[in-house]
Amino acid sequence: MNISQSFRLALKSLATSKMRALLTMLGIIIGVAAVIIITSLGNGMQLMMNAQFEKLGANLVQVQLMQTDSSSRTITPSDMEELVEKYPQYLSGMTPYISVQATVFHNANEYKRTRIMGVSEAFLNDQGSTMSGEELGEGRFLKFVDVDRYQNVCVIGAYLAQDFQGDPMGQTITVGGVPFTVIGVLRQVGDNTEGSGDDILYLPYTSALRLNNTAQASVYMFTSTSRDTASVAKGLIEERLYQTYQDDTAYYVMTSAEMMDIMNTMTNTLMIVLVAIAAISLLVGGIGIMNIMLVSVTERTREIGIRKSLGAKRKAIRTQFIIEAGTTSAIGGVLGILVGVGLASVVGTLVSSTMDTGGVPFTAVPTPTSVAVAFGVSVGIGVLFGYLPANKAAALNPIDALRYE
Repeated sequence: MNISQSFRLALKSLATSKMRALLTMLGIIIGVAAVIIITSLGNGMQLMMNAQFEKLGANLVQVQLMQTDSSSRTITPSDMEELVEKYPQYLSGMTPYISVQATVFHNANEYKRTRIMGVSEAFLNDQGSTMSGEELGEGRFLKFVDVDRYQNVCVIGAYLAQDFQGDPMGQTITVGGVPFTVIGVLRQVGDNTEGSGDDILYLPYTSALRLNNTAQASVYMFTSTSRDTASVAKGLIEERLYQTYQDDTAYYVMTSAEMMDIMNTMTNTLMIVLVAIAAISLLVGGIGIMNIMLVSVTERTREIGIRKSLGAKRKAIRTQFIIEAGTTSAIGGVLGILVGVGLASVVGTLVSSTMDTGGVPFTAVPTPTSVAVAFGVSVGIGVLFGYLPANKAAALNPIDALRYE
């Protein structure tokens, strides 16, 4: 009996007991589908994060100071500005980046989840977008005079703007009990809901420090002149910080490219862990195939005896049952791929509609590699777990097999 005949016999055997075959494949189907879903969502998340970092720009450099007011050694915004002026060939802009913990009020409405950030005029680049990737839709952004004179002015996101009657320009919004005049509105970047990327408010960092009742900023954002100069810019910033603190643990400097690499590494690690967990279903499916194949060998003992008495070799008997096990797992793998791709698309749509992605579309992307690996592993598991029953069938004594009832 050749391989094609063994394959046809395997299909015929599965067709005679469809329910048992489906239950046998169930573990493989679930395992393969889980692997496809996890890898698809992981790839989609990775593509979305990379797109978001590209939107921010590969020339962004972020500085986190671990010591500010509590240390006698301090860095001021003026020190950082001098660094930009000293190396214009590497650094193109700098702004303190201060998070304000306060509540926003307008028209008797309380906004508890609004992100309030204190920045300088350099937060908006020459291309008309902010360091966070937003664009100005109406009015103007902060100017040097606003920062220098502690002006109570602000730029709001689209979510806050919709609460105003008519044009929000020139109207007042309260931040931490202090009235601020709206001078600009950002274009919508998210789903325009509470807590989304549109629920944001920018004000002069000097006013932000006053609201926080602090004297120094702990976070700074720089832009290098290009993607290629980002690493040099990082080195210059670190050198300047070390001159002040004399301790490289007192600060942390990271480029957007490094942040993207870290996020990708974390995503890949998480995907590996989740795929390993999902692979347990494949192992369970393999045990199920082995169990059913052992039952099949018992049921077909007389058939095996007849074939052996007619001259069938042990290799032919073993090959037949291995092909049958492999066929079962292969069909289960195909069904698992179809289920996995379908569910990944559905889950991706749900994630995209419920999660704020900052204007970057989220799509679950099953890669050909993940599909091929999942299918190959499913077939391999079927063959591996089918070998024991196949070997048992091949080792049967033809006389004992013919006597079996």
